Amino acid sequence: MIAIVDYGAGNISSVKKAFEHLGTSVQVTADPAVIASAEKLVVPGVGHFNRCEVLNQQLRMPVLDAVKLGKPFLGICVGMQWLFAGSTEAPGTPGAALFAGECSRFPAEVKSPHVGWNQIDVREGSRLLRGIENGAFVYYTHSYRAPMVTETVASTSYGGTFSAAVEHGNVFGVQFHPEKSSATGLRLLENFCEL
Repeated sequence: MIAIVDYGAGNISSVKKAFEHLGTSVQVTADPAVIASAEKLVVPGVGHFNRCEVLNQQLRMPVLDAVKLGKPFLGICVGMQWLFAGSTEAPGTPGAALFAGECSRFPAEVKSPHVGWNQIDVREGSRLLRGIENGAFVYYTHSYRAPMVTETVASTSYGGTFSAAVEHGNVFGVQFHPEKSSATGLRLLENFCEL
């Protein structure tokens, strides 16, 4: 069973429907016991980074304990940004600091939020992006972006290059929304189910 962690940050129903479309057993939860018993975890998110304050206060340790046990983890949009040290959007709200660096706003010369379809530059060897072609289009809606890091496995260019996907061991994150990214997004979620 995959636990979709509910900390009040939106887009949960569409993520749940996408996994159910693939025939995967999922449970939306804010219960630490359910998180602990799950085989895999998904932390979705839409909106302001300060929503992670709820995640930090109520569910940070159960989620990070599951990660330490090697359970596959997927962060989506704000859920991916939480994997970094933090975001300039909410300086007082820490991230999980599993990846180095801080998320930052798009520069003033490009329209923000970045909404719609854009291409990803896929690096070879990613387990999460297995079978996804370089240049595939995915769906974005965000005003802040994660920096490029050693663990970046896909990037997108918009007001500069940013991390579209990160991957290290059992921890995965995507800035785009796989649940809204058509066949490419479903392939990514299927890959996560197979980990």
